[in-house]
Amino acid sequence: MPEQATVNPKLLVATHNQGKVREYRALLADLPLEVTWLDAEGVTFEAAETGQTFAENARMKARAYAAHTGLLTWADDSGLEVDALGGAPGVLSARYGAPAARSDGERYRLLLEQLEGVPEAERSARFRCVVAIAWPDGRVVTTDGVCEGRIAFAPRGTQGFGYDPIFLVADCDYQQTMAELAPALKNQLSHRGRAALAAREALARSV
Repeated sequence: MPEQATVNPKLLVATHNQGKVREYRALLADLPLEVTWLDAEGVTFEAAETGQTFAENARMKARAYAAHTGLLTWADDSGLEVDALGGAPGVLSARYGAPAARSDGERYRLLLEQLEGVPEAERSARFRCVVAIAWPDGRVVTTDGVCEGRIAFAPRGTQGFGYDPIFLVADCDYQQTMAELAPALKNQLSHRGRAALAAREALARSV
């Protein structure tokens, strides 16, 4: 009797962003998991993101999609914290300045306007990301990643998205914005890359 092929369990990445899925598939390639995503599973349900922190939002999304689909689920939430603005935009990073600010460029230009006159030494900021992995039985594991830096006086670079063009990375001695980094280096230094690597290690112990 021929052996049946082993079917890897699915890991649902709670996103509609195919680029993010490609990054996660590469990161998790050696694990016995089939990485899928919302569109591939026909999921149109939108989980609430009403938490006060990145961790709350990530856990909320992971639990909701795991319960809705019955699949092991990976969700993340991330954003920019600017010290001179009291930690804003924080969890509102993707909706900062809404409804007037509707694009990445409009959002980071608004932030630059709000920092007008703030000297270089007081423009410290960080990108923060939390990844939550939820099982259908309700178990959740979270990991986080932080990338320290400061806000530039003007945008530079074309390779990033969001606030990348105005975020000068501390690990590059403040000489490059996130949008000027090569993709491989960005993945190594970024908040999302660090959180994802820690989440991958948590998954590797459980599958």
